[in-house]
Amino acid sequence: MSTCRRTTRALQRKVVLFGLLFSLAGANLQARKHPVPLDPATDSAKCVECHEDKTKGKSIHTAMASGCLSCHEVRVNRDVTRVKLITATSLTLCLSCHADKKASNIQGKVHSPAVRDCVGCHDPHASENKNHLAKATSGETKDENLCLSCHRKGMDVPKGGSRHAALDMGCDTCHVTHKTGDRFQREFAYHLAKSTPQLCLDCHDAGDESLIKTHHGQPFAKADCVGCHDPHQSDSPKLMQKYLHPPFADKSCEICHEPSNNGKVVLTAQTAKELCVTCHEEQQKQIETAKVQHPGAKGECIDCHYPHAGKRPGLPRPTVVIACLKCHTDQLKQGKKPLPHQPFLDQACAICHEPHGGDYKYILRTSNVNSLCLECHGPDSKPERLESAHLVTIFGGKVRLPEDYFRKVVRLPLKYGRGHPVEHHPVVDQMDPRDVTKVRVEINCLTCHQNHASTQPGLLVKDQANGLAFCASCHKDLGG
Repeated sequence: MSTCRRTTRALQRKVVLFGLLFSLAGANLQARKHPVPLDPATDSAKCVECHEDKTKGKSIHTAMASGCLSCHEVRVNRDVTRVKLITATSLTLCLSCHADKKASNIQGKVHSPAVRDCVGCHDPHASENKNHLAKATSGETKDENLCLSCHRKGMDVPKGGSRHAALDMGCDTCHVTHKTGDRFQREFAYHLAKSTPQLCLDCHDAGDESLIKTHHGQPFAKADCVGCHDPHQSDSPKLMQKYLHPPFADKSCEICHEPSNNGKVVLTAQTAKELCVTCHEEQQKQIETAKVQHPGAKGECIDCHYPHAGKRPGLPRPTVVIACLKCHTDQLKQGKKPLPHQPFLDQACAICHEPHGGDYKYILRTSNVNSLCLECHGPDSKPERLESAHLVTIFGGKVRLPEDYFRKVVRLPLKYGRGHPVEHHPVVDQMDPRDVTKVRVEINCLTCHQNHASTQPGLLVKDQANGLAFCASCHKDLGG
């Protein structure tokens, strides 16, 4: 009886799904129905009789010279005429000429709309804007500015905040939408026309007396401008970053700086580290006494931290991930894989690791792999909310994350060390029944998953696909 019910439900679901797909297909076909009958042999000249507007504009797509039927086809079925693309999707059609824009062939970070749909940004026929853009890249509203259709930069400046005047010049003043390259370089990660500070100095003269005075006579021409300033908008005056180092916020520059000498920064101590530990004794003690020490933490503090301001707590330099990858080249290579683990590239290495040194192997935050993974993925995971800061915390408040972080986290239905990927499958070491003090089979999360990134969904080891072949690597009886 139960088998019959399951079969009936499965059929019902298929019928509903088929009906939904049929209705959607019908809606699409109806939308493409041509308002007047056409001859199957209709040529481009006939199209232009009604669609002459498609041939006029400041920026005309070069494909228009090849005629309408280079991209469209006319289908006549009895008394119904439909005009459709010659390919299944507009993206496929665009890539037939613009193969260099195919996201899967590009090494680097691709602007996300370019992965999905070219005509979301470009008019395929003619436009009043350069590069056949559907709208301009400047303006204060999304009706005027194409970029503001997705981005809200500069639109929600709070009272007392500041907004970069360059936004009024157009987003393409600083950004080149299709520019791609090494995702760990700011120039390519944010599709910048050039890297900072060169980009900033195109508009801001380092010799300007007012700028020199604002920076208290300290040399800034070779500084990383976005270390202190947000390039779009800020809750504070002068585009200051969200998090400020207290002496900097208090304008107590003399605590750390002497007057500059021959265009060079002069500190009040011999080295930056000597200066930092006068206030940050706790971090210094952790670095020196940790059971598992982090060699990188023994260097200069400003190798990993901005000294004045930053986007994130702790002022990581230049970002919370790249601060680590500057030294950890093996992980840098893993970061080039298309599917990263969320903590690894999207957030911070310090979610899982103690950056100044810790008590456990690989400076992990817990004594074993499973307890680390289950802090987020376990059935008993209980991130605590910091409502005032719009954050959540884990590891007893040591790690702070965006409030929406756990929307992407899969919770596993584990009980007594079993339950993933299927019911009763173990996720912990299996002891020998003849001697329960001995491990018969070692199992933990890393038995099946990679911890940083993969080329396949699920982050399975050796970049394998999720399927029977993967399971057969352990379960030999499945191999036949």
